[in-house]
Amino acid sequence: MEKLLSIISREIGDAFEACGYERELGRVTVSNRPDLCEYQCNGAMAGAKKYHKAPFMIADEVAEKLQSSKVVKDVASVKPGFLNFNLDNEYLASYINQMKTSKKHGIELSAPEKIVIDYGGPNVAKPLHVGHLRSAIIGESVKRILRYAGNEVIGDAHLGDWGLQMGLIITELKERKPDLVYFDHEYTGEYPKEAPFTISELEEIYPCASGKAKVDEEFAKRAHDATVMLQNKDRGYTAIWNHILKVSIEDLQKNYSKLDVHFDLWKKESDAQPYIPDMVQMLKDKGLAYISNGALVVDVAKPEDTKEVPPCIILKSDGASLYQTTDLATIVEREKLFKPNRIIYVVDKRQEMHFTQVFRVSRLAELVPEDTKLQFLGFGTMNGKDGKPFKTRQGGVMRLEHLIRDINDAVYDKIMASRDEDEETARENAKIIGLSAIKYGDLSNQASKDYVFDVDRFTSFEGNTGPYILYTIVRIKSILKKFGQEIPTAITVPDGAAQKALMLDMTRFSDVFAQASAEYAPHKLCAYIYDLANDFNRFYHETKILAEEDQDKKNGYIALISYCKDILETCIELLGFSAPEKM
Repeated sequence: MEKLLSIISREIGDAFEACGYERELGRVTVSNRPDLCEYQCNGAMAGAKKYHKAPFMIADEVAEKLQSSKVVKDVASVKPGFLNFNLDNEYLASYINQMKTSKKHGIELSAPEKIVIDYGGPNVAKPLHVGHLRSAIIGESVKRILRYAGNEVIGDAHLGDWGLQMGLIITELKERKPDLVYFDHEYTGEYPKEAPFTISELEEIYPCASGKAKVDEEFAKRAHDATVMLQNKDRGYTAIWNHILKVSIEDLQKNYSKLDVHFDLWKKESDAQPYIPDMVQMLKDKGLAYISNGALVVDVAKPEDTKEVPPCIILKSDGASLYQTTDLATIVEREKLFKPNRIIYVVDKRQEMHFTQVFRVSRLAELVPEDTKLQFLGFGTMNGKDGKPFKTRQGGVMRLEHLIRDINDAVYDKIMASRDEDEETARENAKIIGLSAIKYGDLSNQASKDYVFDVDRFTSFEGNTGPYILYTIVRIKSILKKFGQEIPTAITVPDGAAQKALMLDMTRFSDVFAQASAEYAPHKLCAYIYDLANDFNRFYHETKILAEEDQDKKNGYIALISYCKDILETCIELLGFSAPEKM
């Protein structure tokens, strides 16, 4: 379905052309003075120089030509040469009814692409903390937006499961439980199916082992040796590693599900390791990789760089691989398995240099076709009210589950303070509303910007917050329930300014969605639904919807607000949360 702005621009362009001017002058924008008009066109100003005519004369001609238009009305030529006009009410009703019956509210679907989106990035054996929040929330929303646009989107958690951290855990476990069969290298039987540790034990083992390695050289050496043995596929160590993966992934899935974040793939760093030897050899064969100070590197600097871009280290002097190596091998793996049109990385913006190097090596080595897009979506820091990275009251890193608990408790307290609800309903609603507070609080900010995580503000039922959006949806649900009949289908011609403003805002969905999809910008959807919620609430306060005596009018109102609810619910689904039945 064609966007409304495009239709209006074509109508104005036709008028310019009919008056002897080029139709491109008819480009229309939403008015920046809604008190004067709904739309405006500055084409006469642009055409004055080309046609050697005063802009107001051009505008007068075009305005006269548009008097018979069925799309726009109230066309006025305003000196020095602006065209101000409104949308015809009947055309607006016709357009919104067409939008209502179209698939996905009439958005324009481009040719579908296959897209891999790398987000989440958790590590095994470690609890999720607030630093994992933004990647999960932003990545999940971008995935949903791109999928809604008709693309095949594969969300990959890209689990950190390789390297010294595994050796540290195995070594510490061996010290604590030396009699486990995994450490008997003469054992040839089957290993137990149940892990010899819980997730709680595992989360305690790693920091303990990491601390030991910093002060005990002998322990650090044993951990290094254990890492090498695991990478050489030692049977017992591989079995422990598989237990670590299983226990960790089960816990991660449980915690991510609390955020309504779901991955299509749980690929791991270890999955890319088999691709490294051939990739390294190829970099050498192409003359891209060379030895510098004992390490194997690839030069990636470009003459136009405004800041230094150091060589990308592929292998350290001892032959060990690095994150860059693994990320390059993962690109090789993704190209082999999926042949994606795009690979998007949703990571901390402080990793921009790392991905600049990785992408440039990928291009130089032709790891992916030239038209495959490798894209970095860097996000800013989530800060506390003091403007510093969010911490616990004691100054430590806050676990994600504790943040979710604190938000839910804050919402629960507000529910119980202002409403008479039973404990169970209040707790369930607090989870739903709390998730909207967390996600909307994050996503309403441009991803690349730092933002302040303010529990009090985010959980407010007023202002630009998730709970306010949900409250608006629930208010509409309540009206529809009180209406108590089958919802009418036809949205009627607006009979007042508030109703028309709401309808005009609803028609913007396609434009806003296109921007959010093209720019990976969930914050644009947030800004849109905040405007839409405000417009609905203004209409609600100015209109006696259920008390309207004219049945046709009432039916039109009900059809309109029901469709407004549908658009709001589509948007919050794309943002990654939902609305309760009542609040």
